[in-house]
Amino acid sequence: MKGFFNRILRIDLNTETYAYDSLDDELLRRTLGGKGLGVHFLLTENPPGVDPLSPENIFVIAVGPVTGTRMWGQSRFGVFSKSPATGGYGESYCGGTLPPRIKGCGVDAIILRGRCSDLRSLFIDADGVTFHDATTLAGAHTFDAEEHLLRQSPSGAGAMVIGPAGENGVALACIKADRWRSLGRGGMGAVLGAKNVKGIVFNGRQACPIADPATVSELVKKVAAKGKESPVTKIYQNFGTPNQVKVTNAHQCFPTRYWQKGYFDKWENITADYMQAHFDVTACGCPSCFLRCTKRSVVREGRHAGLEIEGPEFETLYAIGGINEIDSMEEIAWLNDLCDRYGIDTMSAGNMAGFAVEAYKAGKTDFAIDYNQPDRVAELFRQITYREGLGDLLARGIKTAAATLGLEHMAIHVKGLEPGGFDPRVLKGMGLSYATSPRGACHLRGTFYKAELSGEMDKNQIEGKARLHIDYEDRAALFDSLILCRFFRDFVLWDELQQLITALTGLPLDKGDLQRLANDITQRTRQYNTREGLDAASDTLPPPFVEQANAEGARLTREELETMVREYNEIRAGMH
Repeated sequence: MKGFFNRILRIDLNTETYAYDSLDDELLRRTLGGKGLGVHFLLTENPPGVDPLSPENIFVIAVGPVTGTRMWGQSRFGVFSKSPATGGYGESYCGGTLPPRIKGCGVDAIILRGRCSDLRSLFIDADGVTFHDATTLAGAHTFDAEEHLLRQSPSGAGAMVIGPAGENGVALACIKADRWRSLGRGGMGAVLGAKNVKGIVFNGRQACPIADPATVSELVKKVAAKGKESPVTKIYQNFGTPNQVKVTNAHQCFPTRYWQKGYFDKWENITADYMQAHFDVTACGCPSCFLRCTKRSVVREGRHAGLEIEGPEFETLYAIGGINEIDSMEEIAWLNDLCDRYGIDTMSAGNMAGFAVEAYKAGKTDFAIDYNQPDRVAELFRQITYREGLGDLLARGIKTAAATLGLEHMAIHVKGLEPGGFDPRVLKGMGLSYATSPRGACHLRGTFYKAELSGEMDKNQIEGKARLHIDYEDRAALFDSLILCRFFRDFVLWDELQQLITALTGLPLDKGDLQRLANDITQRTRQYNTREGLDAASDTLPPPFVEQANAEGARLTREELETMVREYNEIRAGMH
């Protein structure tokens, strides 16, 4: 099929061998690549009940038909596995320069199974796979590991690597690429670490034919024209995601003091405006992207002067900043940098620090920590990474930590994954998003905060909310299969999506076809969770979200949540 190589690379880490298999057109038509392929392989090839950190748990790397084309937002890939954080469906996505190098290896997906006998790195190109000893990189920070692997590789190659947290099986462990890019959520770095794989270098250069290049070129122009007219473009270009700090505090939905508040009285110290005024900021972005949402930042003053990072992004600012009431952008940048080096997800790590504060206040631990103590947060991150002290417990994930400490009543997570930076007691549709997202409390499976913050739907509305949420979620599922950057949701609507998929693949699919396909992909992720023990009862929210108002008085009742979830399930069930 056009847009695909119709080929998968299977790597057996036990024997350090590999083989190629063909993918038939019917499977690609039903999955569209990316997320669709990822969940297909989890359902058909991952053993039911498998331990996420066992050699038998497969690790899938997938691209889609848009990857490597001229289309805006095309440079993304995804990884899929059983999540060490949730014990269910795991996925994570990443942009940057790496995705075309993966697809250029002449494959639509790669499956790793087994475990190397010693720490290894892999080199993959169109000619196959080479295994290299990586024992000298044991314990190396992500920056050092990536630099080492790329020095040994051809110019232009790209790599994904793990840090010490991944090697140590930390449920918060992420995978890094392009130095600062992250496959952040769900503990995917721990899965790679359990396989004794420190990093993978990709150097693919093959081009994949598409069905109608002329139509793709027209869509490139159309999307660019939309982007030029949209105020959203200027916000991304000038401020990036940190602009959300101002927006969410204005709506009093910025999670603060471990979700007790929706407003941070020091929010102006951690905004995009502050970053522009006090850091040296350069806008940069992925290949084929005019949004240039990433901000390369250098701290000018203070004890972290000279520190360079990409970000901090909004989700890091909320999780490390708001959750822990850290009122210094410079300190958040430093903690962001530590997470990057260790290879841990800033969102889960920041939430875990807030949980640790409350655990200490409740007399459940002897790790002394309070709000707005960045040095203690840094020490906690170190302990989590190296499985020391309290960190050894927290490294097992929030579900295990809360149960062990008897704090399940106050731990904020869904299925074991901490939420994005939007309080669902204010943005009630985000309550539905968090509850029903197969990978846990995820803000990106539907990005429904956009509908509620923009006023497209009243944030307090309950009846009828699920239908619009599903519309958002369906487009997002198709984006994640193609794989297309989520930030183009305002520019690639149903009409453009239908034209794009047909132009890439040749499939004559109308909107109804696409909605059914998206529904099938979403339902299969839920099916995987059910198989692994995360049934419908897990589609709920933690007690504080449905039993307590936040400090500003916002409340989401259990009845309101159950109404939205029931409506959601009824609509999904009728979409076959």
